[in-house]
Amino acid sequence: MRVNIKKLNENAVIPTYGSEYAAGADLYACIDGDMVIAPHATVLVPTGFAMQLPEGLAGFIYARSGLATKRSLAPANKVGVIDCDYRGEVKVALHNHSDEEQRVAKGERIAQLVIAPYIKADFCESGELSDTVRGAGGFGSTGEK
Repeated sequence: MRVNIKKLNENAVIPTYGSEYAAGADLYACIDGDMVIAPHATVLVPTGFAMQLPEGLAGFIYARSGLATKRSLAPANKVGVIDCDYRGEVKVALHNHSDEEQRVAKGERIAQLVIAPYIKADFCESGELSDTVRGAGGFGSTGEK
């Protein structure tokens, strides 16, 4: 599948896959120097590129497991969503979950991008919904007896 990428900054790094079967492509920080993220703060980290996803696909930005577990840095919104009609710069809202300053270096891998299909629903108001065994049972209700 072809995804057109437009570099908005000459130092931008095109996303890369770390292995043959990787689902997520690494996104790289396109910054001039180190960026400091204060404890419990969120910053927008630019990638320096925009892209054109094919219709019917969306980009999902997830944490890199090593960055999240070793340095407590992960996307603030947990999963970022890039719609196929978005043409602006891809940025990562990176949150520091730790009690210490964290530094992001120029060109560092900051998140991963997974491209996946989505289904667009036709939401219809209805006065009645079908019955199920679960019914209106909410959070944690399927494990109760």
